[in-house]
Amino acid sequence: MEKDRVLQTLNLVKSGEISPADALIQFKTMPFMQSFVDLESGDIGFAKVDLQRGLRQGVSEVIFGQSKQPDQIIKIVKSMQEKGLTDILITRFSEQSAALVSKEIEMEYYNVAKIGIVSRTEKPMVGKVVIASGGTSDFAVCEEAALTLELFGNNVERLYDVGVAGLNRLLMKLDVLMSARVIIVVAGMEGALASVVGGLVDCPVIAVPTSVGYGASLGGISALLSMLNSCASGVSVVNIDNGFGAGYMANMINKMEGLN
Repeated sequence: MEKDRVLQTLNLVKSGEISPADALIQFKTMPFMQSFVDLESGDIGFAKVDLQRGLRQGVSEVIFGQSKQPDQIIKIVKSMQEKGLTDILITRFSEQSAALVSKEIEMEYYNVAKIGIVSRTEKPMVGKVVIASGGTSDFAVCEEAALTLELFGNNVERLYDVGVAGLNRLLMKLDVLMSARVIIVVAGMEGALASVVGGLVDCPVIAVPTSVGYGASLGGISALLSMLNSCASGVSVVNIDNGFGAGYMANMINKMEGLN
């Protein structure tokens, strides 16, 4: 039984035969054992909630709100709360849906970023992640990244509207860029800002192409291709408008052991 394995592992730590770090690795693998999965599958019929994701990855399962019915989101959140999970994040969550969910669940809602947060806990903020945007039109994607990072315990500094059309605005903030452990660059149009920033700093740069731009920007594909072809080393790229994905990745980099 898994309980016996847990107790055995804890006794090995107590006796000094294995380290706490090794014990943690063993615990992380337990959700893959069939008996443990059957016990804690989080199966609520229309969804199988991953209740052990926080143990494996450090962050509870994130709920993608787009296309989900409000009653489905309510049931998923309640199933997580019943197991004591906190810092529950709902992304791409419409204002109309949020209004209905809020009648059943206490929740913070951020309309611009389309994000809902349930059961937020206080935690120390570590490191520094800078979010730099090409223009004000990229604000929603930036805030999706920023709110994700802050919920997960990262210091965030916003550096908005510093695109290449007025490069002086960026160069005036070099001290901010140089102080970051990770930088997220959010830009539409031709997406050139990611290469500029990538050529200035010594930390990882996560580029987020946005769908902002005129016809030939092709809904963000032009910016995506520009960022993928960046001549600056150390620039990685997430999907179009994927502020959450950039924030999640930046959190993982910022929290890496040895950096803090």
